[in-house]
Amino acid sequence: MTIVGVSFDSPSANQAWAEEEGYTFDLWTDDDKTLALYYGAARNESTSIPDRITRLLGADGAVLLEYDDVNYSTSPQDVLEDCQALFGGQ
Repeated sequence: MTIVGVSFDSPSANQAWAEEEGYTFDLWTDDDKTLALYYGAARNESTSIPDRITRLLGADGAVLLEYDDVNYSTSPQDVLEDCQALFGGQ
C-alpha cells in the first residue's frame, strides 16, 4: 500500500509542511490541477483550493473507495476500517 497526498502547493512548500507535520508519505504537486479535476477535488481550472477528498485506488488505478466529505478527526480511522473490511487482514 502507498499513501500519497496531493496539493496545489509547490514541492518545497509540500516538503516543509510534511516535515512540520511529521508526515512520512509522499506529497505531490498538482500545479496544473490535472489530478484534482480528474478525481473531483476541483470543479474547474480556476479553483484555487482543492476540496479535501480521499480516493483509494487499486493497483490498476481503478477507484475502489471514494470519500467526498472528509472529516479530519475520523477520516483516517474510517478509511482504515473500510480497508480492513475490503481487504481483510492483508
